[in-house]
Amino acid sequence: MKDFIHGAVSSLEKLYPQNEARTIVFRLCEDVLGTKSYTHIVEPDFTVDKSKLPALQEMLSRLESGEPLQYVVGHASFCGYDFKVTPDVLIPRQETEMLCHNAIDFASRISRMRVSRGKFASPVRALDLCTGSGCIAWTLALSVPGVEVVATDISEKALDIAKSQNFKEQAKNHNIKVPRFVIQDVLDTDKQPDYGKFDLITSNPPYVRESEKKDMNKNVLEHEPASALYVSDDDPLVYYRAIASLSAKCLNPEGTGLTEINEAFGKQVCEIFAEAGFSRTELVKDLNNRNRIVRYSR
Repeated sequence: MKDFIHGAVSSLEKLYPQNEARTIVFRLCEDVLGTKSYTHIVEPDFTVDKSKLPALQEMLSRLESGEPLQYVVGHASFCGYDFKVTPDVLIPRQETEMLCHNAIDFASRISRMRVSRGKFASPVRALDLCTGSGCIAWTLALSVPGVEVVATDISEKALDIAKSQNFKEQAKNHNIKVPRFVIQDVLDTDKQPDYGKFDLITSNPPYVRESEKKDMNKNVLEHEPASALYVSDDDPLVYYRAIASLSAKCLNPEGTGLTEINEAFGKQVCEIFAEAGFSRTELVKDLNNRNRIVRYSR
């Protein structure tokens, strides 16, 4: 095993810094072999099962081509849950976890408030736009039992992934409502279905400008779905106008919206929601002190 790790790390160092290459190889071994990052140290004589070598080598070849680890192993961690991912959906990112935590805090608070009013209190309803893998929708549903989530995306393939996430048994056993996944083009503001009113609206729309591609990692450029990432430099805020328009129609008076943004357009996105009738807008910074989320309410 030590020989495989050494060779794999050396190979991936052509694409990644050494520490990142080592982390990728350790995670690959953990996924395929069930080992830990320290197995080769505490068990120096540990040998790789020959029957697993072909799969290991095939996955390493994909990594060497620049394919992200999450696509190679078929899953990604997000907010403590394991999500199925394919090249049809974006890989869930840490920045989006922060949006999710904010959404969970709000939904939990509203849920507790309603439960305290009695058993006939209405459930919290949430709408997740541009859902992709469904990571926000599912995490919200799993974290706040009883919340009703409607999640939309323009991509049928993405919705197939979102629907296939392996949480249905867990949902059945813990009073969790499975999100409803619906195909919808959020930009087609003239043909928005009526899903009723919502207490919470979340969204992580495409927001990377075409001109910013030059700053992106090669593995993102060549493997993640462009339609979920990029917007035209001519109109980089098109999704936020559509989301603001939809939110104005279906967000409850005391509801809250949370949308992930391009750090370059925090002020402009706030202005879009203000013009749509949301008197309270707030920029939330990520762990790198960059504007990453706009929170809006009436």
